[in-house]
Amino acid sequence: MLGGNSLLLFLLGVLVVGVLLFVVVLLTRRSPKTLNQEKYQGDWLTIEQSITNEPGTWQLAVLNADKLLDRALKERGFKGATMGERMTSAGRVLTKRDAVWAAHKLRNRLAHEENVRLNPKLTKQALASIKYALKDLGAL
Repeated sequence: MLGGNSLLLFLLGVLVVGVLLFVVVLLTRRSPKTLNQEKYQGDWLTIEQSITNEPGTWQLAVLNADKLLDRALKERGFKGATMGERMTSAGRVLTKRDAVWAAHKLRNRLAHEENVRLNPKLTKQALASIKYALKDLGAL
């Protein structure tokens, strides 16, 4: 009977170790971080309200929206040294990836090239794409 008790203790020990390993994995697993939607909604509203009939406000709105998206990507924990790398990491989450990339490329042109002309339609498209991405990330 001593051999049976030893086997039972061994199996019980294996079970305990297995349960402990399972608990450790669950506790250390990275889950997506939730974002403060109230803060993001306020920031987004500020961007929308900054737009007037002046073309300079359109450019600033696109730049600020892109910056807000980058902040959301960072806070959600997407890896990358640049926003482009973070957007690539978030690719599976972003349902309108091409539109978001187009908006980001527009932002880069605005920031780095002279004489880039925006119109209300292009501004609206870029902002709508970024807003959709913020919704995908849980920021809005």
